[in-house]
Amino acid sequence: MLNLTLNIRYVFLICNLHIMNLQLKWIEIHLCEAQAQFLCDGLGAVWVREDDIWKELDGHDLVKNVGLDDGTFLYTKQRAMDAVSRLLETRTDPHGIKELKCPDLLAEHYKPVACRIRQWFSEHALIVFPVSTLLIGCTVLFWKVRQRRYISSRVEELYHQVCEILEDNALLSKRENGECEPWVVASRLRDHLLLPRERKNPGLWKKVEELVQEDSRVDRYPKLVKGESKVVWEWQVEGFLSSSKVRKKVEANRLKSTEGSGINSDQLHRTLKAEPKALIF
Repeated sequence: MLNLTLNIRYVFLICNLHIMNLQLKWIEIHLCEAQAQFLCDGLGAVWVREDDIWKELDGHDLVKNVGLDDGTFLYTKQRAMDAVSRLLETRTDPHGIKELKCPDLLAEHYKPVACRIRQWFSEHALIVFPVSTLLIGCTVLFWKVRQRRYISSRVEELYHQVCEILEDNALLSKRENGECEPWVVASRLRDHLLLPRERKNPGLWKKVEELVQEDSRVDRYPKLVKGESKVVWEWQVEGFLSSSKVRKKVEANRLKSTEGSGINSDQLHRTLKAEPKALIF
């Protein structure tokens, strides 16, 4: 019988502690969330009357769902009040009414993530702003330098392609005794060599034109083509080997040295035929 009584008291004590912890946790969340909002936005009440808190707790679902009798509830309430006084900040207003407030350090844990980020940037603005400006400036500078290097490399590539096409066209016209025009319309050459996205950048082809104008091997003059006046380019140096042709001869000689003197003319013809031909206009 004694053991049963002790067990009942033990269970009763555990239940009371559990209920008290629930009450204490609800008060902590209720006050600290309000304090966190005040620290973030400056809105809400800082100090709350203790009577108002208990009135709100009396009508809360936490008490209704547990189903405590008045004696048990008053007991757990008194224990929770003692614990709240140790956990939260307290004061007495001029009317003698006790007020509670969540400590700022505890309220920090209840701040939303957006509020923490905003306050961090606000506190470190003197460091964040210059560093962000420096990073953005370095990124823009790096992008411009990279863009200039790409344009410079692309202009040289297009210029060499123009020279190869003009020379091939001039040599072909000479071999076919004038059946093929020795000149090439500059605008058609531009549309053939430029990628669709590159045509939106008029400065790219303009730089190619500047290199062509500085090249004494290329003659530039207007010509009437199908009733329209066009600017044409024509290669003027006879028997000149462009870089592509020099490359082809070097590759052919290297092929001879690696495979030996037994290679016949048909094999060499097939090797050269496999290389891409220049566009003829």
